[in-house]
Order: sequence, then C-alpha cells, then structure tokens
Amino acid sequence: MSSHLLEEASKVIPNTAILINLVSKRVRQLTNGQRPMVEVGPRMSNADIALQEIIERKLAYETPSEGSNGA
Repeated sequence: MSSHLLEEASKVIPNTAILINLVSKRVRQLTNGQRPMVEVGPRMSNADIALQEIIERKLAYETPSEGSNGA
C-alpha cells in the first residue's frame, strides 16, 4: 500500500477507523471480481486502487445518524 495514497485518502476521510473499514470492504469487492472505478497502473495493489477511488471521490460512505438504533 502506498503511503502517499494513504496520506491523500486520509485528507478525504480523516477518521482512521472509517478509512480502514472502507478500504477493507473495497479490497474484498475487487478481489471478488468487481471492476475498478479508476485507471489502474501496472503495480497497483487492490488496496492502492481502493485508496485512489477514495481520493477521486468515487467511493462514498454513510455514517449512522445520531439517535438511530439500527432498527
């Protein structure tokens, strides 16, 4: 995983726990055959692709609203 990409993605999603979870989920999706939403370079890992998608704002996430009990 590129430290430069991680640093840039952290500017988009400053919460480390959310960033890690989003990258993890996206890596699983890419591993299972989903196509990347960004141009892929020759040495990019799935984690690098996920980070680049975050940097380019191709991935979005939602946080549960306050007071929500998940029901």
